[in-house]
Amino acid sequence: MASRLSRQTAPLAVTLIAVTAAMTIQQPAHAAAERIRLGGTSDVSRTSWNGPAFTMNGAGGVVAASMTRAIDDIRGGTGSIDVVVLSGSAPTSGSRTPECDTVMGLTGVNSCTTWTLTAATDGNNSQVNTDVRNAEFVYFAGGDQCRYTAWKGTALEASVESVVAKGGGSGGGSAGHHINSPVVYDACNGSVTSAEALANPYDRYISFTTGMFQWANYGGVVNDSHFVTRDRMGRTMAFLARSVKDGLTTGGAAWAVGVEEGGGSLFIDRNGMATEYGKDAYVVLADHQPEQAVDRKPLTYSGFKIWRLTPGGTFDFKNRPTCGYYLRSVTNGVTDANLYNGTPVTDCGGQSGAALTESEPNDTRDTADDATALSSPGTLTGSMKSTSDRDYFKVGLAGGQTATLNCAVPAAYDADVHLLDSAGSTLERSVNDGAGTDETLTFTRTASGTGTYYIDVEAYSGSGTATYTCTLTKS
Repeated sequence: MASRLSRQTAPLAVTLIAVTAAMTIQQPAHAAAERIRLGGTSDVSRTSWNGPAFTMNGAGGVVAASMTRAIDDIRGGTGSIDVVVLSGSAPTSGSRTPECDTVMGLTGVNSCTTWTLTAATDGNNSQVNTDVRNAEFVYFAGGDQCRYTAWKGTALEASVESVVAKGGGSGGGSAGHHINSPVVYDACNGSVTSAEALANPYDRYISFTTGMFQWANYGGVVNDSHFVTRDRMGRTMAFLARSVKDGLTTGGAAWAVGVEEGGGSLFIDRNGMATEYGKDAYVVLADHQPEQAVDRKPLTYSGFKIWRLTPGGTFDFKNRPTCGYYLRSVTNGVTDANLYNGTPVTDCGGQSGAALTESEPNDTRDTADDATALSSPGTLTGSMKSTSDRDYFKVGLAGGQTATLNCAVPAAYDADVHLLDSAGSTLERSVNDGAGTDETLTFTRTASGTGTYYIDVEAYSGSGTATYTCTLTKS
């Protein structure tokens, strides 16, 4: 079970309140549901949105960097969106709207409404469904994913799907991360440890819900959270072996996405390109039947393929790679050593591993380091050597090609990123606040032929020799 210690089950009868700006008013709703709205009293009205976009977080809280990316992608950089947070229990102390408190501090948000739903029937609450359908992003809070799977088949499931279908987004942390995968480890029988799952992949604590949310490009995946801190690779391996053997996924293969807590967040754009923020994430593949996966016997499975995504790293879920992974096995319930780190057995040739380190002076477009021949995904590295430093990189884009830039910024300074056209005009920018805050931007060339562009990494505050790492992906 993905726990969220600050929330406990709310009483079945609570006072219904809504907070909008500085006003508090009574709201009619199901007796077991509580609604608190922050921000604008009216929903945004717009004919089209630019998503979908997803955030898969290793712990319950909103990660500002990936959420900002989702908001910007959905609204296309203009206007604002409405967000709904769904929770199965209310906080016992502190703010009653911790997720919305973070969301309302981000650019491009009109309102954020928190719904605490404690009964399966709340999935058919008319006010809940109206709020969700009028929103552009739905965030599932941490807590107990079994409560969320109870909404399968209710109107709420369809309402969340309608948000994604119109170009909005979905996401969540901990339990909210679990519910956003097509195969959900639901923990309805209790939480299982890696040791228990490896000793018996059919342990009574292991249960799954399928057929709920099926997001594009994310098929065949089971999510897990708090991944490294709680040592969950072993149980994830058991989940995958079960998924393949029991036919929970198609094609004889199953995938897992494990995200670390403490700020880890995997953002996925409308093209299926994922980018990791904050802490590491892992993509794990089981592509054959387990050698042994039966009740009351330890798991044996050879050759799980594992991709480790460090902050700024990317993974293409639409065109899933066949290289760049390391291998780990389980024999009679005992795993290989070093589950969370390994040397890839394949280097992907020209697909990855290419890097370009800045060479000073490169403070203008005329002196830009030339990255036009860099393979995709490629890496740009450098440092903000002074508080006025600017590093330029020259890139080329073909007609219809999309460039995604994800920069992991060290804690020594705050750096911003701009994408310029050949004349030096800014086309896209990422200017998140705070030293060590990651930056990301996306741009698609709509004109035909090939165009020249410039990436400008510039110091906002602070400086130092610590290296920033920008991953440039062209798709």
